[in-house]
Amino acid sequence: MKLLPNCITLSRIGLALLLLCFEPLGPAFTLVYMLCGITDMLDGPIARKTGTVTRLGAKLDSAADMTLAGTALYTLYPFLGLTLGLGLWVLVIAMIRLASILTAMCKFRTYGSIHTYGNKLAGLLLFLTPLLLPYVNLEGWTIVVCTIATLSAMEELILLLISKELQLNRKGLYMHQKRSS
Repeated sequence: MKLLPNCITLSRIGLALLLLCFEPLGPAFTLVYMLCGITDMLDGPIARKTGTVTRLGAKLDSAADMTLAGTALYTLYPFLGLTLGLGLWVLVIAMIRLASILTAMCKFRTYGSIHTYGNKLAGLLLFLTPLLLPYVNLEGWTIVVCTIATLSAMEELILLLISKELQLNRKGLYMHQKRSS
């Protein structure tokens, strides 16, 4: 039972890589993609309920999230119809995320991605994107997702820059200010 949350998280990494084997947006792809979402919803609550929350689990969760996001972006890029401007915006978001990873590595000597509410919302919107492709105005949806992703990436970078210790489960910048008061 102690390893169950980490096994669920590791399965998301495997499932995300399995997406590369299927036709994007086909039935098998959609099924595996949904399984990725289910594992993402289960691992944290199971770890909290069983008292098995660990730094390793939090890091694995972040790595699984990045693997899924990267794999989904790679496989779905042709369907997203990104203009040059939106493509550059996605690149800027990725660079801010990379700056956060490098900041955590340099400052705290470890990989760290903070589980803020903003990051959770950005992750949810990114997860929903392939499922909503047939139903949304793609450019409008992309602007909303990129705006939330930019704000959450900037919030995380600011938190990493101002924090004295790495707290992976900090909920947001406001919570940091509130705790400091």
